[in-house]
Amino acid sequence: MKVNKGPRHGKIIGDFGENLVCNWLSRSGFVVSIVDQTGIDIVAYNRNTTERLGITVKSRTRDEGKEEEPVHLLDYRKGKNGRQKLEDACEAFGCTPWIAVYVETEGYADVYLTSLEDYGSKYRGNEGKAIDDWKMRKKDRDRYEKDPNVKHIRVEFQVGNWWE
Repeated sequence: MKVNKGPRHGKIIGDFGENLVCNWLSRSGFVVSIVDQTGIDIVAYNRNTTERLGITVKSRTRDEGKEEEPVHLLDYRKGKNGRQKLEDACEAFGCTPWIAVYVETEGYADVYLTSLEDYGSKYRGNEGKAIDDWKMRKKDRDRYEKDPNVKHIRVEFQVGNWWE
């Protein structure tokens, strides 16, 4: 089914991505809360390890033919410093910085979750770029699948009786 985005789709997909990440963390025993704070979207407490995660969530819908476009994570242009905002918010809340990416296509959606430290050491690429991104090419997705520090779920969409 072709994705035909409504006028508020960006807001809706952002909220959905945050809620889906919260759902899976909660299903995994975390205590979670969505927060309205510059730099982080979710605070999650792991009852088993007592670690507190401060998570920024980036959500995107990809049209056919654009499924492998990267997701912009942290922006450094025009005085913005996405990494610093994430780190500052996590310091204020006593959290470890994490990144979540929710990307949906016509037939499926992927959620990736990893620490900022893991992202920086393995996936960031060259420092000094204007924007850090999460690559979505097949070879990158295969690499994430093999990394035990990148949590991943895939949701398949099966359309029954729905609008065309």
